[in-house]
Amino acid sequence: MFPDDPYLMPKNAANFRLFALSKESGKNAAKFIINQFPEYFDKISVEPDVTCFMPEILTPQIEGVSEEALKERIHLRRVKESVDLFDQLVQAGTPVPLETTNRLLDLLCFYGESTQEKEEQAKKEEAKEDLEEPGVNASEQKAPKRQFRRGLQSSGPRWRENNNAERIFKVMPERNAHSYCTMIRGMVKHGAFVKAYDMYIDLLNERHKADVHTFNALISAVPHLKDRFLERWELAKDFLNHMAQQEVQPNLLTFNAVLKTLRRCGGVGRSMSLLVIKEMEALDIEPSLATYEHLLFMFYRGVELHPSGIISEVLDDVEKRSFTPQDPDDANFFNTAMQACCDLKDIKLAYRLNKAMENGDNWKFLSMDRLNIYWSKFFSLLCMMEQIDVVLKWYKEMSCSLFYPSPRNILELLQALDAANHLERIPSVWEDIKQMGFHRRPELLDELLSLMSREQHPDEIQQAFAKCAEDIKAVHEQSGREQAPLKWTGSTVGCIALLFARAGRTQDAWNMMERFQQINRIPTDQVLDGFWNCAKQTNCPDEAIKLVKLAASLGLPASQRLKSRTEKEFELSEKQKKTLESIQSDSDSDSDSDSDHE
Repeated sequence: MFPDDPYLMPKNAANFRLFALSKESGKNAAKFIINQFPEYFDKISVEPDVTCFMPEILTPQIEGVSEEALKERIHLRRVKESVDLFDQLVQAGTPVPLETTNRLLDLLCFYGESTQEKEEQAKKEEAKEDLEEPGVNASEQKAPKRQFRRGLQSSGPRWRENNNAERIFKVMPERNAHSYCTMIRGMVKHGAFVKAYDMYIDLLNERHKADVHTFNALISAVPHLKDRFLERWELAKDFLNHMAQQEVQPNLLTFNAVLKTLRRCGGVGRSMSLLVIKEMEALDIEPSLATYEHLLFMFYRGVELHPSGIISEVLDDVEKRSFTPQDPDDANFFNTAMQACCDLKDIKLAYRLNKAMENGDNWKFLSMDRLNIYWSKFFSLLCMMEQIDVVLKWYKEMSCSLFYPSPRNILELLQALDAANHLERIPSVWEDIKQMGFHRRPELLDELLSLMSREQHPDEIQQAFAKCAEDIKAVHEQSGREQAPLKWTGSTVGCIALLFARAGRTQDAWNMMERFQQINRIPTDQVLDGFWNCAKQTNCPDEAIKLVKLAASLGLPASQRLKSRTEKEFELSEKQKKTLESIQSDSDSDSDSDSDHE
């Protein structure tokens, strides 16, 4: 999908999404330029002239006001031009055939009113921008307004009262079942559910019959027409009975619409869903992935998890088939099923699901965003349930190829390493964290430092941990124009100091110890003892004395204990002994002065 160039390869999920959207944005920009300025792209000279390889003609070729011109604009999906031409034909007294009017209704009900409003608004904005002087400040002021306007359009009513579709429908001299069905489907598509139901009642009063697609739309609108669960199921049954009375054969999308409605019917939906599946089997209708997705959603997305019998039966069928897209909700199956496996904590089911996903073309149902979500959930389950060797094997195979781990996935991997007592792998994980751009995530840094500093390790591992600590220290110290510096915390300073001390890097450890006074924090006894042990191993009594002085200046109870250990376990010169005594006397005088004030 991306060029094989290290500078153009995404490092994490955010970059992957940004790069993919940028690629699609470039394609859309190219299409816009071709559609906006077709006159610059009509010089096509190819020998031999193969018609099927030539670009589609997207500009109207028929001039004037006629039915043929109207049909051409409808075919080219020129919504506003089609409506204007229809109005001109009506005003001129030219009768428009029912079939052509129905095709216009199909176009209007598919796109709704938003497309026409956007086209008009875009032209107004372009005209304003042409009149104004181009400049940086002007463009910066206009961008937020356009963004705000788009937000208003998306949140406002999607089916305007007395829009062009309704207006044309009302002035039609005659209407057939196709006219009513088109209006019903358009109203459902654009959120006018009550109007769609009223239009269906008008269709029945006119003694017309609805087609299967119209019934599918009405069934999907049931949750918006009724509030109570039982009432929703009763209305869905009414539509199914009407289909039987009008001899309309249900199809796969009909049963998927019923199941999607039952998802919003609580316990009633769960009890009736299996009956719907049996009815599909009786009619010899093969389920799609959306059918199974609705089932899994009803039984495994609640507070009470049901046994794994249903999902096992679903996987028995999915494993045998290579599916083709039949329902827009087909794409949700694998993520819903993987979430069910995670909730059940069943790794065997997850392996079966993953094998089914790789069967045939089933992997194509996972789009860019769904793919990363699917593998992220699968990896979370692996970290929770599998042996660490298996987890690391999958991590090596999946990371930055099948999916881009999220910070949460890295945390789960660190916890799996901790549970398996394989903390020696942390430095390699830290390298991956830096490559993915997560090296400034406080939650990851805190977890890394906590695991590395919790207990003593062999010298080779401690040296690797100290290198990681040095990198984390550099991350806290660096600051750029576009990034705020990370704040030092007492635990971060203590862990880094402890890791330096255990690696024998006394001076680096002391530099971190001095930061406690700078950030007004207090080191723990573990940090103090760790630095003291480092001074003892390297035979540096001066460093031990400085530690005692630091503890005394902070008023820590451990200062007396550290002083006694220093006197007993180090061979001190007279000058060093006097320095220790002066530290103690200074602290005593400070305490005496405090008592005098009291």
